[in-house]
Amino acid sequence: MKYLHRVFALLIGALPLLIGGAALGQDGINLRVTNDGTGDVYVTVYDSNLHRPIVEHQRLNGFDQLPISASADAKGRANISWTAISVDNDDRRCGRGRSTNLENSATVSVHADSSC
Repeated sequence: MKYLHRVFALLIGALPLLIGGAALGQDGINLRVTNDGTGDVYVTVYDSNLHRPIVEHQRLNGFDQLPISASADAKGRANISWTAISVDNDDRRCGRGRSTNLENSATVSVHADSSC
């Protein structure tokens, strides 16, 4: 009988964790990455909460958008970093940035306008 009480207590104790995980966006925060320049770039986006790439070396045409999904932190916000490199090998340009506390449907602009 003591065994059943312990199992029941364990299940009741774990319930808030299970519900909390779903409420904090297990499905992710939907974002849009936008190339804010006319030139095509290759973009890599990292999920700072999970420390892994979301997109790697994805071509993004000028003024085009790329939908992505990032994990939510304890506050229910996404945190990402990105790098971009121009497609044009004759005039190689690079860019990088970080965006934090992103809510669902946020847009992050990327660009490659600095020397590499």
